[in-house]
Amino acid sequence: MARNVLESSLLGAGFSIIFQILCRILTFGINAYIVRHVGREVLGIMNVRLLLLESTLLFLSREAINRAALSANAQQGDRCSWAQLINQMWLTVPICAVLCAPCLYIWLNWLSAVDAIYASQYEFACYAVAFSCVLELMAESAVFVAQVFCFVKLKILLNTLHILVRSAIFLWIVTGDRSAAINAFAIAQLSSAVTIVLGQYGFFYFYLKGFKDFVTQQAKKKPVAPKAWQVSLYEHMDDFPFKQLSDFLPGVMFNPNGKHFNRELQTLTLSFVKQGVLKQILTEGEKYVMSVSPVLSFGEQATYDVVNNLGSMAARFIFRPIEDSSYFYFTQTLSRDIKLAKQPQERVRQASSVLNNLLLGVSSIGLIAFTFGQSYSYPVLLLYGGPDFVAGGLPQSLLQWHCLAIYLLAVNGISEGYMFATNTSRDIDKYNYLMAIFSISFLVLSYILTGIFGPVGFIFANCINMLSRILYSTYYIRHQYRPLSLDPLLGLWPGKLFGCTLFLAGIVCYWYQSSDLATHLGVGVLAGLACLLSWALAHRDLVRLAWRYGRRIKIE
Repeated sequence: MARNVLESSLLGAGFSIIFQILCRILTFGINAYIVRHVGREVLGIMNVRLLLLESTLLFLSREAINRAALSANAQQGDRCSWAQLINQMWLTVPICAVLCAPCLYIWLNWLSAVDAIYASQYEFACYAVAFSCVLELMAESAVFVAQVFCFVKLKILLNTLHILVRSAIFLWIVTGDRSAAINAFAIAQLSSAVTIVLGQYGFFYFYLKGFKDFVTQQAKKKPVAPKAWQVSLYEHMDDFPFKQLSDFLPGVMFNPNGKHFNRELQTLTLSFVKQGVLKQILTEGEKYVMSVSPVLSFGEQATYDVVNNLGSMAARFIFRPIEDSSYFYFTQTLSRDIKLAKQPQERVRQASSVLNNLLLGVSSIGLIAFTFGQSYSYPVLLLYGGPDFVAGGLPQSLLQWHCLAIYLLAVNGISEGYMFATNTSRDIDKYNYLMAIFSISFLVLSYILTGIFGPVGFIFANCINMLSRILYSTYYIRHQYRPLSLDPLLGLWPGKLFGCTLFLAGIVCYWYQSSDLATHLGVGVLAGLACLLSWALAHRDLVRLAWRYGRRIKIE
């Protein structure tokens, strides 16, 4: 396989960041419309309760299977056939269907009840969200193939399309009838799931026809020179095993290994299942606490969710795409069951350099967010939600403390992602016990600290949890690279020049926060430019590397 995994990972991260920015802008715009015209309670039902149902079903159904299949494809290609991988990906559909029953019962009967005026819409929305999850997973095999064979632009295009479809249908219904906002949300979810399925299989239907014609033409004695778009789509695809669209269905593709499923893949999947449940609790723990116990009303939940989304912008449209792409890169570059000293040293050094640069990049972004977030939380929230939204000071306090969590989330996403990509099944099982302790501690801390500090307690609990996980994953990385005299953890500190500039910028911005808005923003822009310039001067090599890859992406 001649595809460049590192280049595809960087390209995927770049396009994902752009997509996430556009997606977040659209989502925040819709949320602002709901807050101002529909009501915070409706926003709380949709963004906390219903989206929690969707994330729970999708994460538990496919996360473990997808991660295990990526590792098996890269490191056990001779023992795990593509037919077995496709069968494995289709397990997500019945798993999700089975999970729907207990989840729907819990969401409809156990969690705190919604107001009577929204009860019928809420019930319909729960069933619609569950069905949309099952429907979306019917395209999971095609999504997996696109990821393995580096169809980066396809992923971004279809993700953008389904977000636009969902947003357009929701706004179209709500502008006609504001009281039907929850029903509009449900219908939009179903429509976006249909878009994903049709888009994935529609692409591969036409791709397989074009690929067959391309191979036939190239086999001729005097082949016609392919066009540029054909080269980008079909070149270096000699190992593409699919001949017809039905090969994406379970049990159709020829299986040279005889068995429908691979035992080693099943073992690795079970390890990720245990880990996935715990990770879901850690990721969405505050929403589970809010949903199970009457700590906050739906209106307060909506306020927390809006502030949390604003504070998590960097994590959502920068850190998460980088984490996903880096996980893919490390799984394809390093082997789980072989010590680094016994693996090709060029790959190991490259992986160490990539990990160092990733930690350097995300920690720098996190430090910038923490520094400027202390002075600019209030004006950001004022512009977003208006004077009524920021009244009382709670939203400002939430966002300021969340800026600390941004830094910890950034570092943890990369360090823990690397650890998961290189752990053996036994290591993953061992870490699962520790994750269980983290999960229980996080839920207990969330409940206790929320009772003491209010909604800010959720952020305190999350920061403590992130710090504990960072300490463990960085210990693992240091121990793994110590025999090779390599230390990728040096990327956690971005340098004295940048650190000093950032410290001075924070003081100046805080000094001017009582000034008028225009002056305050102007000072912030100048301080931000100074920080970026100092970072670029301190890391010229990394800037040149990013520029080189950026030009290559632009040319392609």
